[in-house]
Amino acid sequence: MRIEGIFSNTIDLLGKSIDLRSKNQTLIASNIANAETPNFIPKKLAFDEELQSALKSGSNGQRPSATPHQRHIPVRGAGTALHSVTGKIIETPAKTPGKDGNAVELENEMGKMSENQIMFNVSVQLLTKKFEGLRTAIKGAL
Repeated sequence: MRIEGIFSNTIDLLGKSIDLRSKNQTLIASNIANAETPNFIPKKLAFDEELQSALKSGSNGQRPSATPHQRHIPVRGAGTALHSVTGKIIETPAKTPGKDGNAVELENEMGKMSENQIMFNVSVQLLTKKFEGLRTAIKGAL
């Protein structure tokens, strides 16, 4: 069995997903808070395509350019590519802005917030299960 087979992109991906979902939640909360601000255009953090691209570019098994310490276990994967994913803040104007120019659709934003929170919770639960599996494997080896 190869050592790097123990680790996978899953931990890096879930960690990055949690980070980005947290940032997206902040943007959505800002949109809701500005629901009555004249001429306010809501924003969201778009990162799904960027995450998928990072996973594809990192899956070729190339090692990072930095020279690792001689005692470090070599780990292959998209970890270094994932660190560069920051997401893009994009404006999401409403189809029918209010009379004051405000483009926040409160029901839409509340739906986005709920969906984002669910995805955040799922990522946390999956990451927890991944670490529990690693802990079980380590304890079983002792």
